[in-house]
Amino acid sequence: MFTLNEDILYLIFFKELQDDKNTLYSCLLVNKTWCEIIIPILWKNPWKKRNEKILFNVIVSYLSDELRNNLYQEIDFLTDSYKKPLFDYISFCRHLNFVEIERIIDMYIILEERRLSIKNDIINVFINDKTRFTHLYIPQNFNYQIHLIPGAEFCFSRLEFLFCKTSVNEKVLDGLTKICKSIKELEIFIENCNNNYEIIKLIENQRNLYNISFTNENTDESFCKILEKSLIKHENNIQYFKMTKPLITNVLSSFVNLKILELVSKFKSRNIKWNCLENISLPCLQILRAYYIPIYVLTNLINNSSGSLIEINIDYISHSQNSNKRIIQAIYQNCPNLMYLKILLKNNSNLELENLLINCPRLDGLYLIISNFIIKFNWVSLFTILAKLSPNCLFKFKFSYYYREIDSKSLKLFFNNWKGRNPMLLQIIPRTHLPNLEMSSLIDKYIAEGIVKKYDYNINYKHTTFKDFEWI
Repeated sequence: MFTLNEDILYLIFFKELQDDKNTLYSCLLVNKTWCEIIIPILWKNPWKKRNEKILFNVIVSYLSDELRNNLYQEIDFLTDSYKKPLFDYISFCRHLNFVEIERIIDMYIILEERRLSIKNDIINVFINDKTRFTHLYIPQNFNYQIHLIPGAEFCFSRLEFLFCKTSVNEKVLDGLTKICKSIKELEIFIENCNNNYEIIKLIENQRNLYNISFTNENTDESFCKILEKSLIKHENNIQYFKMTKPLITNVLSSFVNLKILELVSKFKSRNIKWNCLENISLPCLQILRAYYIPIYVLTNLINNSSGSLIEINIDYISHSQNSNKRIIQAIYQNCPNLMYLKILLKNNSNLELENLLINCPRLDGLYLIISNFIIKFNWVSLFTILAKLSPNCLFKFKFSYYYREIDSKSLKLFFNNWKGRNPMLLQIIPRTHLPNLEMSSLIDKYIAEGIVKKYDYNINYKHTTFKDFEWI
């Protein structure tokens, strides 16, 4: 029987299947070699898509006999017949998620004093001189002095990712700052009334920080200014930046190698001014994602781009007909290499859509949010334009709409005019409708004819399993 080399098996399991947990679990049972390769992959990030009861059972197996016996009496799903684990599972962990640990313990341990004791014992299980972590997640008001636990320097000296909140104990952050110098990705939740200056020292202490996410609820401008200026040291390295409120300084303009910009506001803040984005030029920007951001701000940002944008994702912001025309114009005039676009489309923007399809010949996926709140949308016009002018590489479509369903006549026209092109990948996302059985039946007919390759009708758009630019 032909046997694959272990290195090849690892590449297959890790590179191709690491996110496909069901397949990996099935492969565990093939033989001992496969099992020994897959277990470390599954336990690299055990907090992701795992049965938390099974996970907690394994963690508890590392505790002392006395602690285990106490927990067996307290938590009914724990297995009371102790067996030494076949593998040293904890040693395979690369993600240490104190957020999940706290959540699981708080869910199943009733008494507060018991919670604190169990948390402390479990933290000591994970921090040792055998396990190196690359990712660390620290919850709100965390005050465990993890940097003082024997083995902490070994555990965290090669940390690459950190999530934390500014309410973290300052001594904890100070300890991590002294140990960690290789953090590449940093997610900070900047809480109001928590001016933790140790965060600033942590940022300045890193050698190659290039991904930064600021979720900012702090209203203290003086602290935010100092925090923003701490990024200047990394201005040439930063490639990804996310912010949830406008910056106070102009530090964003210094990110000359920024490739991904994510602007995430809230509905109640959708009308605030984003002066930090006015007249800004980001020459290497490739991906722009914006939610609840004023459309004129995004139009100016795109107008000032240098033609390198390949993905634009704009959602959750209503705007006028003229504003809709202007932003589509900005896109087709400044984004010749665009491959993926999600945008609101209004009834009278047909000419702009035509120019978009002509001037963006590399467009590969199109996600249109249809504005049909008040005025009935002209689906015939849209589908005629798409069938006539879509570049050859464009056959992936998503249509999201509100009150009025797509009529069957328009859809038939679209499919009939699409004959001879690449089979379509189609997702229809009604935001307020029940399933349309007639539409599904119609599309099944065109799947059989080879005009549509794959079709999804997603009525629960807020909980879709697909990413915006994912069709399969």
